[in-house]
Amino acid sequence: MRKFKDNLLRGLLWFSAFLTVAVLVTIVGYIFYKGYRLINFDFIFGDYSPAGDGGIWPMIVTTIYTIAISLLIATPIGILAAVYLQEYAKQGRLVKTIRFATESLTGIPSIIYGLFGAVFFVTTLKLGMSIIAASLTLTIIVLPVIIRTTEEALKTVPHSYREGSLALGTTKLQTLYKVILPSAMPGILSGIILSIGRIVGESAAIFLTAGTVAAMPESIFSSARTLTVHSYLVTQESGDIELAAAIGIVLIVIILVLNLSATFISKKLNKADY
Repeated sequence: MRKFKDNLLRGLLWFSAFLTVAVLVTIVGYIFYKGYRLINFDFIFGDYSPAGDGGIWPMIVTTIYTIAISLLIATPIGILAAVYLQEYAKQGRLVKTIRFATESLTGIPSIIYGLFGAVFFVTTLKLGMSIIAASLTLTIIVLPVIIRTTEEALKTVPHSYREGSLALGTTKLQTLYKVILPSAMPGILSGIILSIGRIVGESAAIFLTAGTVAAMPESIFSSARTLTVHSYLVTQESGDIELAAAIGIVLIVIILVLNLSATFISKKLNKADY
């Protein structure tokens, strides 16, 4: 009976893994099948044309802008907040409240963040429909992810590392940035990778804060559209599934390159620790 249960559980695990991979391969395969014909140099590096025969380079630049600015703001704030909650704060009601608020922010629909960004950043702060307004909105969206993953990464650092470092006469701050953070860096990078995926995949929040201007942004205060918004608008306005799929291929490649880069850095840091 025990062997039967073990085999049943193993079968369920294998089936679940196979189903997950099958769904992923089906979706990605369909997107590549529909859009690969349009992928060429002019499509990727050409300027946008309303006639539909232009490229998507302005949208790629806007997407990279939003990723860079959002992470540049959210990463230090999220890591410092997690360090305070895990290493310095007294584990009481206040910390529990902050953690509950952080987890609650994770589950809020992105359209709500978009409405907040449109009211606060676009209108109240008078930033207008711009890349910086969208990036600040995305910063709020990914902050909970970075905070929670950083906290979990800090928890995985053995307590003996802290005790050993302090026993050698270092201060708590020196222990933090010379021992704890380097050891937790792979987990922190995992949170950043998840944040990149969230930023690239957002459309509603960017639609309401950055606008839909399909032109090369002159600065971070220019209105522009990202690849995700462009894909949505192309599908909505013309119903061109092939063009939307081609944009999806570019998005997949961008995410893949960024994820592989972060994974490579994480492995290098792991080797450096040893």
